[in-house]
Amino acid sequence: MSQHFLLSAKARTLSLASILRMSDDEAHAAFVAIRWSANGGEPVCPRCGCLAIYTYAARRIWKCKACNHQFSVTSGTIFASRKLPIRDYLAAIAIFVNAAKGLSALQLGRDLDVQYKTAFVLAHKLREAIGSGQADTTLSGHVEVDGAYFGGTVRQENRKEDRKDRRLAVNQSGKRQVVVVMRERGGRTLPFVFRSEDESVPTIRARVETGTTIYADEAPGWDALHARYDTKRINHSIAFADDGACTNQAESYFSRLRRAEWGQHHHISGKYLGAYAREMAWREDTRRRPNGTLHGLAAAAALGHPVSRIWAGYWQRAVN
Repeated sequence: MSQHFLLSAKARTLSLASILRMSDDEAHAAFVAIRWSANGGEPVCPRCGCLAIYTYAARRIWKCKACNHQFSVTSGTIFASRKLPIRDYLAAIAIFVNAAKGLSALQLGRDLDVQYKTAFVLAHKLREAIGSGQADTTLSGHVEVDGAYFGGTVRQENRKEDRKDRRLAVNQSGKRQVVVVMRERGGRTLPFVFRSEDESVPTIRARVETGTTIYADEAPGWDALHARYDTKRINHSIAFADDGACTNQAESYFSRLRRAEWGQHHHISGKYLGAYAREMAWREDTRRRPNGTLHGLAAAAALGHPVSRIWAGYWQRAVN
């Protein structure tokens, strides 16, 4: 019996220990190489794109010869105005990508020896960065569509005779949302958050190309897809799969998202459900890659992402 890839040595190409042994200069050089990899690791002005740069000897910053803008390796990125050493950010990314079922802010804060607020924002910045690649993605070929509901349930009564069916709308808090996932067989995963499955149909039409074969379950919300796509349905009350019609890969994604909610975060606020859904989609799409590759992808996404409009100054806004 062949060994699973994640259990093999090929899946382990980066260790946290090797990052923690880095000097400040080595960590800075690693960030420089990742951010400006397209220019051979040579700095480029983030403001005007000029290649003519002055290098300061006393500080790790540069100055553009064209616009006189001074910048560092994190200027204009999601790590702008950083407070932690660069080595800690490299370590945080390694810890983040090594967590197959997601990572709680509490655990990240303990590993980095920072307060919960710092870890919470840092983890969400990484989620925003790795999820940004899904913004303009479209799917084609064979695509599975499915939905799963999160939140909105009320606390169950103690005695059995007093308990209610929490699936009914009358017994919910009104905060229930559904994550609808579109998963290309052998390809990308795109999740979105809606109030109901019916509301997702326009987004599916915008993100799934005409001529695609769509696989869905028996939920009535997917009936509208028949008019545009070759749609194959599977009734789960009868079988999990029938003549190639199934949503097993979409449900595999939901299994990962549920385990992240139950085992790591215990509760996901509806406000941030989309961020966690996109994170799990990224993990699902890259699950067969070595952790060193994942570290490089996440670091490149973070250093290529502009300053976050959501998380920059988050706690100052939250307090005010």
